[in-house]
Amino acid sequence: MTTTAITNIASLVTNDPSLRADSPLGPVRDATVVIEDDRIVWVGESGGAPATDVVVDAGGRAAIPGFVDSHSHLVFAGDRTEEFNARMSGRAYSAGGIRTTVAATRAATDDELSANVARYLAEALRQGTTTIETKSGYGLTVEDEARALRIAARHTEEVTYLGAHIVSPDYADDPAGYVELVTGAMLDACAPYARWVDVFCERGAFDGDQARAVLTAGRARGLHPRVHANQLGHGPGVQLAVELDAASADHCTHLTDADVDALAQGNTVATLLPGAEFSTRATWPDARRLLDAGATVALSTDCNPGSSFTSSMPFCIALAVRDMGMTPDEALWSATAGGAAALRRTDIGRIAPGARADLVLLDAPSHVHLAYRPGVPLVHAVWRRGERVL
Repeated sequence: MTTTAITNIASLVTNDPSLRADSPLGPVRDATVVIEDDRIVWVGESGGAPATDVVVDAGGRAAIPGFVDSHSHLVFAGDRTEEFNARMSGRAYSAGGIRTTVAATRAATDDELSANVARYLAEALRQGTTTIETKSGYGLTVEDEARALRIAARHTEEVTYLGAHIVSPDYADDPAGYVELVTGAMLDACAPYARWVDVFCERGAFDGDQARAVLTAGRARGLHPRVHANQLGHGPGVQLAVELDAASADHCTHLTDADVDALAQGNTVATLLPGAEFSTRATWPDARRLLDAGATVALSTDCNPGSSFTSSMPFCIALAVRDMGMTPDEALWSATAGGAAALRRTDIGRIAPGARADLVLLDAPSHVHLAYRPGVPLVHAVWRRGERVL
């Protein structure tokens, strides 16, 4: 197999704390990374690097793990520009806006939906995202949810069944009937294409009992839980997520002390989605509170057409540092290793021997520039599975 050394890296973030006991980022100065096939086989200071078949000069740039975006909604059609414009003029966001996208998605062809997913994945890749999770949730019929997951599975290995996004407009007068559909025929059709099951546990969507029914049914079919939790107000979502050992509780904007304690003591990652707060002028999640309590925090884009239409992890890092109380180091870790933890993966989100060779070179001497220079396209090169793709 061909070996490739990426050398002359001014500042390397490995997320391997064994390299530096004083930092979870495991930083290495004047570093080299050696790739063989799709894996990293050596990391360290350039002076000790082994000989390789190919050498790539990083030119004194910083290198980081590829971003892991653990929460997105990419299988959709249509546009909600008018809704955004109205909201920025004073109308509050509510879960009901999803119905607009449901209508457009149902009307779209498979090819149109697949092309949209490919477009947004390519957009994210150009900004350094090498792993992305995406959900269904804009079909809300058996056929449309199953085709959304079929399409998503062509593009990413991290696929989530979100039939319980909102109660389908077809069941507006029978929410119990819709929960029965989501946990029955719809689940049967969707489970073969998904790894995860999710539910929007929120006012205007599903209450705690309904959410529990959805998640336990999905788990019985081999899907692991995730939860949209505590975005619009206080509710049972976080506690339910921890109780059911969900991989992540996502949003976590409105938390009680008991919620924070539960996240700190459990295995559920608190995934924060600053793009949603930016796009809805909502209260910012308090990342500092969660981190100080000892909770594991991930950052993700929540890319969707209604409440967070961004695919940019660097943008979300900048928001988290500016408005959520995170340091640049914490935000980068949360956007890489934190996202991997939210997907219960150990092969991504880090640059270490045995990990998948996903890494990003920045046109900057340090990862701190991601927050220091917000909005600037700093991604110079991207490797995914050992192949240079940008």
